[in-house]
Amino acid sequence: MHKGSCLCGAVNFEVAGTLPPPDACHCSDCRKQSGHFFASTDVPREALTIHGADNLTWFKSSEKVRRGFCSTCGSSLFWDPFEQDWTAIAMGAFDLPTDTRLKMHIYVADKGDYYDIEDGLPQNRH
Repeated sequence: MHKGSCLCGAVNFEVAGTLPPPDACHCSDCRKQSGHFFASTDVPREALTIHGADNLTWFKSSEKVRRGFCSTCGSSLFWDPFEQDWTAIAMGAFDLPTDTRLKMHIYVADKGDYYDIEDGLPQNRH
């Protein structure tokens, strides 16, 4: 069981089982939402339990996905595709230890110009 929360604690969550290796998304939407790139792990919806959901606000950022954040403190927590059976959870919201490691970078063609990616992990341009 892995647990986590937003900054103020109004929204907290639990994930049953192990966390899949996360990726780091460098697309412009994730950068604007998170303030940098968005590292997240994709967990099956049935493994995720959210407490304080009345403090969770969903923003429909496209026809395919919504993004969830705490309406009290603004913490970016979830990236939720409508046509999939999983939800991406922000790695920074988990209590430690997460017992996983970053596996890859995605949408690196859109990454910010103020940093380099030099960790040797695979990089997908899209």
